[in-house]
Amino acid sequence: MIRIKNYILLAFIGCSLASLNGYGQTDSLNANRYITKATLYGAGFTNVYDTYLSPQEYKGGEFRILRETMRMTKLWDGNISVQNMLQANLSYSHNRAQNNNTFAGLVNWTYGLHYQFRITPGFKLLAGALLDANLGFIYNLRNTNNPASARAFINLDASAMAIWHTRIKNYPLTLRYQVNLPFMGVLFSPHYGQSYYEIFTLGNSSGVVKFTSLHNQPTLRQFISVDFPIRYAKMRVAYVADLQQSKVNGLRTHVYSHLFMIGFVKELYQIRSKNGTMLPPAISAY
Repeated sequence: MIRIKNYILLAFIGCSLASLNGYGQTDSLNANRYITKATLYGAGFTNVYDTYLSPQEYKGGEFRILRETMRMTKLWDGNISVQNMLQANLSYSHNRAQNNNTFAGLVNWTYGLHYQFRITPGFKLLAGALLDANLGFIYNLRNTNNPASARAFINLDASAMAIWHTRIKNYPLTLRYQVNLPFMGVLFSPHYGQSYYEIFTLGNSSGVVKFTSLHNQPTLRQFISVDFPIRYAKMRVAYVADLQQSKVNGLRTHVYSHLFMIGFVKELYQIRSKNGTMLPPAISAY
């Protein structure tokens, strides 16, 4: 009886290995299927200024969530990487006299391609362009006629990055610096003294969508991060300097944010067979 059980077990293992071997032949390891995912949470300082709502600056705290994925593609002999980043922030700030407060929030999504220049096995420089879409608001708690200001703009950014894989003794670290500079786009803005009622109800919308570039929207986003392992997990700490400003339709706006963030990094491998089946039933849990 024991021998029969052993034969059944060996047959099962053999069939599983054969299935895995056949699957491995149809889905060889490709660099473009390795995905690096990171989720970060952070808090910091913000400075909000919008002359549509108030001639005063508002300073306070900000909370932010950031999710990022990066992977290689097959473009240009496999030297192009794709980056997908989604950020959402919410801030609460007050003026210098401490008699008024504002809420501000923004959702930012960037999607871009970078060409990777591999300088050494552990160091590379990246250069490329990003699509940069933004939607948010600034709400002044004391205003009655115009209590809120909408933020909606989309840009094409020039982007550069440096990534350095190094070690301190035998402890691995990954250092990164990234800078994004919008150089052209469009932005929604009312004119000075114009209400949203005039724009959306009365239809006086002429000139509320403006072309932007460095002359009227000098903006900069910078990221500095360090990845390091802790037992079986990989952690990331980062500093984000998000410097947004514009001068259109007689209005000045800026939102300066400085944040420290921390989160987890996951290295994944995307498995997909040629016929679209993610995993064969022999090795799938579902």
